[in-house]
Amino acid sequence: MHSQQRNISEYLSGYKIKVLLIDDQAIVGKSVEMMLAAEKDIEFHFCQDPTKALTVASEIEPTVILQDLVMPDIEGLTLVKFFRSHPKLKDTPLIVLSSKEEALTKAEAFSKGANDYLVKLPDKIELIARIRYHSAGYIALLQRNEMYQALLESKEALANELTRAAHYVESLLPPPVSSGEITTEWKFVPSADLGGDSFGYHWIDKEHFAMYLLDVCDHGVGPALLSVSALNVLRSQTLPNTDFREPDQVLKALNVTFEMEKQNNLYFTLWYGVFNKETRELKYGSAGHPPALLYTDGTEPQQLITKNLILGHLPNYNYKMASATVPPGSVMFIFSDGAYEIEKEPGKMYSLDELSLYLKDNLTDPALLTKLFDYLQDMDPDHNLDDDFSILKLNFA
Repeated sequence: MHSQQRNISEYLSGYKIKVLLIDDQAIVGKSVEMMLAAEKDIEFHFCQDPTKALTVASEIEPTVILQDLVMPDIEGLTLVKFFRSHPKLKDTPLIVLSSKEEALTKAEAFSKGANDYLVKLPDKIELIARIRYHSAGYIALLQRNEMYQALLESKEALANELTRAAHYVESLLPPPVSSGEITTEWKFVPSADLGGDSFGYHWIDKEHFAMYLLDVCDHGVGPALLSVSALNVLRSQTLPNTDFREPDQVLKALNVTFEMEKQNNLYFTLWYGVFNKETRELKYGSAGHPPALLYTDGTEPQQLITKNLILGHLPNYNYKMASATVPPGSVMFIFSDGAYEIEKEPGKMYSLDELSLYLKDNLTDPALLTKLFDYLQDMDPDHNLDDDFSILKLNFA
């Protein structure tokens, strides 16, 4: 018994039990008031006019209602029905008080929505126990509703933050280049949880064109901010003692600058390349990132990748770079794993080889990137990709 009372009191902590008695007899009201007088945590209210019961209950917001069945002006079961159709009172526990122990009357009261049935006047101990029991259940419901509402508001606030963060990332992405020695186009669709993708490209000088795409681990505002920080460093070329025409130097400097222990244990992958328009040499380095795909003369694509660790993991890691020749008319794609790691059926992922073949078969389609996104989205049962979709296409004149 003591254990049950302790459990109920846990539910009631921080809440006031409010009892509303509806009965046309003043003597009944006085009797119940006296029964509850010693219970300091129970607030008693009495309504002698049943026609005002809904109004009084709406104002008081009781945790339990005690209601007589036989009253003038309004039939008791009808009032029960009114309570159950009232938007504010429909869940409030309702204990019916009756002068008789009748099975049919009980059944009808429960069918109308009553929660309990007592023959008046009930024993004091029993009445208090039932008041506490029903109030505990109702308060638990109120607490659950409050937590659910707080969760909804928190979720909406987070969604708004993610949307603003996604717009900020998009605002930093470079505009497509439609003319010149290198033209570009891209497709970026952030996931609902916002991954850590970002990318960019620019001329370092008159001969060297830099291109890069990075992907921060995890999802949310934090990874997006780290992604933006790294992107700004690459765009502004502010790494000390670093020649941005040399990918290995860039990777080493980023690895030291963004040590994961100083970035809330976040790390990122990166593909970084520099094209020399005079020699047509492309120097590149990748750090835990998917390969770039270079298409030349309709042949199978060349996978451009260097087997380096992710950035931020080991401060003294020695990053390597490689190089490739880019003939005129070549097309290259740089992307994150969100552009192909899609579960097309249970236990089976869309592969890099399948993506490579899709790009090859649709290489000249001006709407290629949009069609690829639609194709992958249709592959997902919920039409909602779990990761950022980021892909950059470069055409070399």
